[in-house]
Amino acid sequence: MDAIEITGLRYYGYVGYFPEEQVLGQWFEVDLTLWLDLSVVGQSDRLEDTLNYAEVVERVRQLIETSKYKMIERLNTAIIDAILDMEMVQKVRSRVIKWPPIPGFRGNVAIEMIREKQNS
Repeated sequence: MDAIEITGLRYYGYVGYFPEEQVLGQWFEVDLTLWLDLSVVGQSDRLEDTLNYAEVVERVRQLIETSKYKMIERLNTAIIDAILDMEMVQKVRSRVIKWPPIPGFRGNVAIEMIREKQNS
């Protein structure tokens, strides 16, 4: 299976457990790996035969900028669900990174999830 990687998606959002995170917001960064079949576009060289990754970027931006979840695990699940909803995508790895307002902590926290489409 082939893959497309989209990294460094960085948007400001209001997801977090602490009240100040929901009011003041913070930056989130997302890195994605999308597994799909790229054999057709590899031969045709036509945009309509591949995934429009501009649409993926827009879906992630919308979710980060408008979601009011308490947990980044929930945000990450919403991102994955939105991408798996795209016809060509079979599997997604999503890594959401945030810099939480924890006193004395200067690092970041990342949640990585991998999900596949369920065959119906």
